[in-house]
Amino acid sequence: MKNLLIIGFVWPEPTSTAAGSRMLQLIELFQHENYKITFVCAASKTNNSYNLDKLNIQTIEIKLNDSSFDSLIVDLNPNIVLFDRFLIEEQFGWRIAENCPNAIRILDTEDLHFLRNARQIAYKNNTEVSLDLLINDLTKRELASIYRCDLTLIISKYEMNLLKKTFKVDKSLLQYLPFLLDSLNVELLNSYPTFHDRNHFMTIGNFKHEPNWNAAIHLKTNIWPLIKQKLPNSKMLVYGAYATEKVYQLNNEKEGFLIKGWVKNSSEVFKSAKVCLAPLQFGAGLKGKLIEAMQCGTPSITSTIGSEAMHNKLPWNGFITDDPKEFALNAIELYTNENLWLNAQQNGIKIINNCFLKEKHREKLLCKIEFLNKNIEKHRLNNFIGTIFMHHTLKSTKYMAKWIEEKNK
Repeated sequence: MKNLLIIGFVWPEPTSTAAGSRMLQLIELFQHENYKITFVCAASKTNNSYNLDKLNIQTIEIKLNDSSFDSLIVDLNPNIVLFDRFLIEEQFGWRIAENCPNAIRILDTEDLHFLRNARQIAYKNNTEVSLDLLINDLTKRELASIYRCDLTLIISKYEMNLLKKTFKVDKSLLQYLPFLLDSLNVELLNSYPTFHDRNHFMTIGNFKHEPNWNAAIHLKTNIWPLIKQKLPNSKMLVYGAYATEKVYQLNNEKEGFLIKGWVKNSSEVFKSAKVCLAPLQFGAGLKGKLIEAMQCGTPSITSTIGSEAMHNKLPWNGFITDDPKEFALNAIELYTNENLWLNAQQNGIKIINNCFLKEKHREKLLCKIEFLNKNIEKHRLNNFIGTIFMHHTLKSTKYMAKWIEEKNK
C-alpha cells in the first residue's frame, strides 16, 4: 500500500478556516487513490479540530526539535511526505531528507505568506506592492522551501505567475491546485432558501487571520453605515472563529452590526443570508468564504484582492469593487433586486463548475506524482538550486535543532 505522511502546521479545523477545508480536500484526494495516511502535528488540538479518526487516518502527536521524529518516520517509511506550509518544511524537511531520502517531498503553501505580508505592509503604508516589499527575509525562506521540495502546490494562478515570472521558479517544481470541489447544479440551489426567504447581510472569517479582522473594521466603519442608512431594517451578521473581546467590541445592536462568533454549520448561515460581504483589503491565496457563498447560492460583493484568481474572468456572482461607497451601493442593489440576485447566483454556479472541479485538478496532480515516482533522481538533478539550499539547511537548521534538543534535555 502507498503511504502518505502529512506533517501539519495545526490540526485541521474545517469549521474555522479555509486552510482546514483545504487539508481535508487533499486528504480525500489521496484516499481516493488508496493511500494509507498518517497525520502528525506538534501543535495542540482545539475544540474545533477535526476528528481524523472518522476518516481512518492514523494521528500522532510529535515534538519539535526531537530525534524521536527520526525513528517515527523510519518506521512509517512514507512514499510521499506533505508539508503543511513552509514553516513545517523548515522544521522537518531535513529530517525527511536524511531518513527517507526516496520519499517525494511535497509542499502545500495554502497561500504565499510573503505575498500576504507584503500586501499588508503596503496597505498600512498606503502604497503599492513593489519588488522592494516582495523581496525580504520571509520571501527568501519561503522560496528556499519551495526549491528544497520536489513539488509545491500553489492554490492561485496569480501566485503561479508571480513565482514563474517574477522569481523565475521553474514550472517543473510547481503544481496549480485550487480548491477541489464537486460540481454545482441549478436543482441543488433551487432546494435552498429563495430570495424572499432570506434576510440580512453576512460575512465570515477566522479572526486570527489579520485580513479578516481588518475587513470587519473596514466593513463597520466605512461601508455598513451607508447600507444601514438605506436599508434600516437590515442587519450585518459577522461570524468567525477565535473572536476575542476586541472583536466583540464591534458589536452594536442599535446599528444592526452583530458579532455572532464561531458557528458550527457555516453553510446554514450562508443559506439564510441574502448577500455575503467581503471587503478584504489585503491577503493572498483563494478565499474560502467566497467559494462557500457560491456553493450556498449566496451572491457576494468583494474587493479586487478578494476575487483574485477566483473566477478566471467569468462574471462574478455579485460585484467586485474597492471603493466603499460603490461597495455599499452595490450591496443595496443586490439586496433589493431579485433578478440581479438570481443572475449573480447563476454566475456562482458557472465559476465553481469551470474553475474548481476536483476531478480535473486531481488527475493533473496524480500524473505529476506518477512522473516524480519514475524520474525522481533526474528531477532532483535538474533542481540544482534545491540541492544547494538543502546542503546549507543540513549545515544550519539541522545543527540548530540538535542544539535545542540537547539544551532541552
